[in-house]
Amino acid sequence: MRSSEILSKEVQDELIEFTRNLVRTKSFSGQEGEVIRLIERKMLALGFDEVKIDAMGNVLGRIGYGAKAILFDSHVDTVEVNDEENWKYPPFDGEIAEGYLHGRGSVDMKSGAAASIYAAVLSRQHGFCEGKSVYVSCTVFEEDCDGENLKHLFKEFNLKPDYVIVCEPSNNVITLGHKGKAQISIKTQGLSAHGSAPEKGVNAIYEMAEIIQRVERTNLELMKKEGQRGTMVMSRISSVSASINAIPTECEVYLDRRMVPGETQEDIRREMEQIVAGKNAAWEIGVLTRKSWKGMEIRYEPFHLAWKIDPEHELTRACITAYQDTFGKEPTGFDYWDFSTNAVTPVSMGIPTIGFGPGEHKLAHMRDERCKVSQIIEACNFYTHVIKEI
Repeated sequence: MRSSEILSKEVQDELIEFTRNLVRTKSFSGQEGEVIRLIERKMLALGFDEVKIDAMGNVLGRIGYGAKAILFDSHVDTVEVNDEENWKYPPFDGEIAEGYLHGRGSVDMKSGAAASIYAAVLSRQHGFCEGKSVYVSCTVFEEDCDGENLKHLFKEFNLKPDYVIVCEPSNNVITLGHKGKAQISIKTQGLSAHGSAPEKGVNAIYEMAEIIQRVERTNLELMKKEGQRGTMVMSRISSVSASINAIPTECEVYLDRRMVPGETQEDIRREMEQIVAGKNAAWEIGVLTRKSWKGMEIRYEPFHLAWKIDPEHELTRACITAYQDTFGKEPTGFDYWDFSTNAVTPVSMGIPTIGFGPGEHKLAHMRDERCKVSQIIEACNFYTHVIKEI
């Protein structure tokens, strides 16, 4: 079945209008309540068999009662907009122009969310749900705390799907995995003294200076490696001092380390020990704390290994067949994301997981974010065929 056979023109229009409404609804991380309620109402109106919201504020819908469980996940929080006046099209108008849906969240990742919601409904209409339960999760606070949302949702609802499709933007290319992530804090300690007598103190910033150089050298060495390469970026620096004219007693930097398949937790530990060696410094995973729109305290430890599903896995094969059904041709290749996603949770549980979603990920978080309207329809068609094939 081609897109026109799976989605009538009326359904296509309805899908795009719903996606526009999602974009029109602001949902910065921690402020997703309105969009979650909008999705809840839409799922109920479309006839989902069950719709519920967990204590964190994620919404989960289900169609079907079968033993085989398939989950489509999309986060619906977005990064903020601080330059609205500079956008070509207003970021919260849901404008369609030049074949694109424009606005914050159009790529990352409300288009994937809408496509998966409609795919679940269409799969039942076309008789693809027999023996299956199709779940669609629309999750919160992914931008800061990827995976924590699904971790809580799975636990509260006692859910462990057989398969997970992450609907992050991939330009509608089947994506087999993504890099790992470690976000690390390094602190150096000094000794306070008056700025007029620096010889009486120990400057924590100077203690950090060589560490900064080591971080840069480490990244350069990583970049020299053949094939897939990890990276290490220093993203933040701060210091503590008694006053503006005092020697700092503490300096802290925050590192973002991206890992490739084969790199282990022990590799990162050894790397960090070498970076702080000989300095009055200590490192640790940079734990984040946040509060969800429902008031739940979130504690996030950002350390996730890289992952990749086997190209011959039954889920991959189902996606290849779904791709053929959708586009009328074999996929020319697969993608592998540089960024981290909610996939870290199902992967850590041993659940087969794969990625596919509308939009170019390079446009995410950017001014003039936009997603091709045709890709939203194609993604919905693809998801429907995945349900059929699994």
